[in-house]
Amino acid sequence: MLPFQIVEATAKRVPILLSIPHCGVQFPNEIKSTYKQDMIQAPDDTDWFVHRLYDFAPAMGITIIHAVYSRWVIDLNRDPQSKPLYNDGRIITPLCPSTDFFGTPIYQDERKEVSADEVKRRTEQYYTPYHNKLRELLDGLKSEFGKVLLWECHSIRQVVPTIYKHRFPDLILGDADGTSASSAVIDTALTALQDSRYEVSHNHPFKGGYITRQFCDPNNNEHALQLEMSKVNYMDDSETRYDESRANEMRALLQKTLRNLAGVL
Repeated sequence: MLPFQIVEATAKRVPILLSIPHCGVQFPNEIKSTYKQDMIQAPDDTDWFVHRLYDFAPAMGITIIHAVYSRWVIDLNRDPQSKPLYNDGRIITPLCPSTDFFGTPIYQDERKEVSADEVKRRTEQYYTPYHNKLRELLDGLKSEFGKVLLWECHSIRQVVPTIYKHRFPDLILGDADGTSASSAVIDTALTALQDSRYEVSHNHPFKGGYITRQFCDPNNNEHALQLEMSKVNYMDDSETRYDESRANEMRALLQKTLRNLAGVL
């Protein structure tokens, strides 16, 4: 099985691609039994339902690529050598994590790390194909339109003290401190997001992950932005169930933001 799914645009295409690398919940059969079985029934670090939240995008002419496998198999948004993107003391899980965000071991043998050979195998099987497909889709849009925007879609629990001591803002736009997209693209996204009831932060405490920083070249009309959001914006207070009312309000804002971005592109 491919480690990603593609949801093609169903309307006239626009130069935007959505990437959702952390919504996967499946585990490959060859390693599934090595995990703590109770934990993988609902892997806690999942960006739950984000592909459902954005399922309006194809009707706007936007293609989606999203993960199939859990980030506990391999984290598609990490540096392939597990180089940390932050140095502020937050927990940094590697390419193939052995614990969840709270430091709880996820494997039955409570291993401290995944072996180098196994990391290499998973990189070849699951990580590289996602990134290669991402590159292919972006190049196709760039060839067609002369410009392209990668919109990285993420969500997180409202409180994760091992990453950030405070409650996360509702929405966090990351652009690697202004380096992953043009000022016009960044300003368009920020203006749209801020024209809402939500608390919006810019590059704090997330600046954009590896994918945002890797797949950008704004001087060559290749832009990338990451939107992180607190799960309570589209899930219930327990952060376990999709909430239609909250989701619909957020979807309206996301639609407006992407529509404005398509316009500026």
